[in-house]
Amino acid sequence: MNAGFSSAAYWEARYGGGGTSGSGSRGRLLACKAALVNGLIAENGIGSVLDLGCGDGELAALLEAPAYVGLDVSPTTVARCAARFAGRTHMRFLTADRAAEAPPADLALSLDVIFHLVEDAAFAAHLALLFARARRYVLIYSSNAEQGWPSLHVRHRRFTEAVAATQPGWRLLAHLPNPYPFDPARPDETSFADFFLYGRTGAADDGCVVRVPAA
Repeated sequence: MNAGFSSAAYWEARYGGGGTSGSGSRGRLLACKAALVNGLIAENGIGSVLDLGCGDGELAALLEAPAYVGLDVSPTTVARCAARFAGRTHMRFLTADRAAEAPPADLALSLDVIFHLVEDAAFAAHLALLFARARRYVLIYSSNAEQGWPSLHVRHRRFTEAVAATQPGWRLLAHLPNPYPFDPARPDETSFADFFLYGRTGAADDGCVVRVPAA
């Protein structure tokens, strides 16, 4: 663990300094995420989406959800997204401390977030909120292994074990490997994250349709 590191402070400083969410919100990695989420929305009658860790809004710009709420720990990026999408009345952006104002959604997203939650408390709070606010599905895009990493703002975890231990009302419906697995020679075009789709245990709509984006 990176002792003394604050993930929230890191991201506020990064966005405040003009930074972006990184390579995961650009190019083919962004297109892959948007295609998978939009496929879930279209094929499964998703009426609302809650995006925990909406970042710079590049993904939000591509989503086709009838109703969308984006949450982030950075007030700077939330303000920018709110201004950028002011004309889209179905979209709303809130800072993480206002999460109670976000209504439950058919689909809750955690994309490129979990491995940035360095602190145990932040990780636990994120998982609790993610599953508490989801009505039907939770989609996580993250690494899922305990391994070291040189960047202070990255901490890899086997998060599926934490979900199994703390969210008994949910089960893993699908694990979709990344079509662009991490290649250290092409770090901006590949990722160590995979897609993990959860549904409520015993739910009537276990026949969830997942459209796998082509590489």
